[in-house]
Amino acid sequence: MRVALAPSFEPVKRPGTAVEGRPLLDAAGPEVVLGWDADTIAAPIAPTAGSLFGPRGVCLHPDGSLWVADTGHHRLLGWRTIPRDDNQPADIVIGQPGFSAEGRNAKGPVSPATLNVPTGLTTWGRGLAVADAWNHRVLIWRETPTRSEQPADLILGQRTGDGSLANQGSDQPTAGSLNWPYGVAEIAGQLAVCDTGNRRLLVWDDVDRSGQPADRVLGQTGFDCRDENGGADVGPGGMRWPHSALQWGDRLCVADAGNNRIMVWSGFPDRDGAPAGNVLGQSDMSACDHNQAAYYPSAAALNMPYATAVIGDHLVVADTANSRLLGWIDDRTGSPADRLTGQPDFAAKGDNRWGIPERDSLCWQYGLSALGTTLAIADSGNNRVLLWQAAP
Repeated sequence: MRVALAPSFEPVKRPGTAVEGRPLLDAAGPEVVLGWDADTIAAPIAPTAGSLFGPRGVCLHPDGSLWVADTGHHRLLGWRTIPRDDNQPADIVIGQPGFSAEGRNAKGPVSPATLNVPTGLTTWGRGLAVADAWNHRVLIWRETPTRSEQPADLILGQRTGDGSLANQGSDQPTAGSLNWPYGVAEIAGQLAVCDTGNRRLLVWDDVDRSGQPADRVLGQTGFDCRDENGGADVGPGGMRWPHSALQWGDRLCVADAGNNRIMVWSGFPDRDGAPAGNVLGQSDMSACDHNQAAYYPSAAALNMPYATAVIGDHLVVADTANSRLLGWIDDRTGSPADRLTGQPDFAAKGDNRWGIPERDSLCWQYGLSALGTTLAIADSGNNRVLLWQAAP
């Protein structure tokens, strides 16, 4: 059900020439908005089958279901079919004993059916993988869950189903431990996990048992390191705050939010610590300032990009701290984006365009998922999820 757009606020005047970009998403706005009522902006967010509190992950599954990491309520919500109406209630809840419950690990002990700050979501084969960030693990269902409170089949990052310590209680990471993993992705049959607190990307060629160690690591030269930027200056091999990964054509992309950039590899690296070949959001591999050290952004700059997706030939980037979405078709270092949604032009920024939330505005979007021409956006600062069609 489409709702008319609210009147726009007058954008803030900026110095210089503001370059407008072609729309990334349909200018008519989202087709469906979940978890949001424009008439109750300041109301407390109680957990229900239709409410959301700071959602940070979303997955449009090829089987036709939709999954949302309702991060602030420490739960996973599932819709068996993609919603067609605004604020349509979820069918399945995982991580809590019911739709009205909340609390870390359901206010009880850690188990394969509980969650503590869930973030990234991805398809994994016919199932689902979830980054259970503050339990320092990844939960995997071999098939998409069909009922509420369904426990995960496999767990990575912990030795047992009740484990929850960063790096399994050690000061040093291993190939089998995790520390604040925020992003997960299936790439050509491999599972990639943004092990954010260890400043690295872990890759499993396959997953068939709980506690299984990763096969490769990027961002560090070995599994026992967790130094910022790999213990060196900012460059093509290290990371500061990796948050999401995906496949863009034949390329691997990692959103290195702490360095305000997207790292791009040609093909999938087959050795530990392999350096990226290109970077978006910065002019070169050694730069890391947000908005390239300027107050206002540009078509080639980023400020804490947390999520990525692919629509057609375009790489879609959630430029989170600028509250906008950018679309790139050129992967060369320093190249500008050519598509834009969420702001009136490439030099604009501001949560909800410095106004109140509107149907087509953005505020700290943390998660993206694309299926065909549909983009799902975890619009975390507005406590909602948007389902939005790509622009022609």
